[in-house]
Amino acid sequence: MSIGIPEIILIAVVVLLLFGGKRIPELARSLGRAQHEYKKAKEALKTEAEDLQKTVEQVGAAESTGSASSATVDKKNLSENG
Repeated sequence: MSIGIPEIILIAVVVLLLFGGKRIPELARSLGRAQHEYKKAKEALKTEAEDLQKTVEQVGAAESTGSASSATVDKKNLSENG
């Protein structure tokens, strides 16, 4: 099910009636800023998750090789950062 031309026109008319012609550019700017902030936050969370995953993998690798001292240091860093 998709939105066709008549539905888009109806939505535009309703928005125009509700907000008026002068407020529509303000609303569009606000929506654009919100979308930008959402994308920025999404990328930050993605980067943080990847960094956390790498740290966990490093701790796991250090523990499996028997390097307890480096694993302890990595766990300490992990607890300080998170």
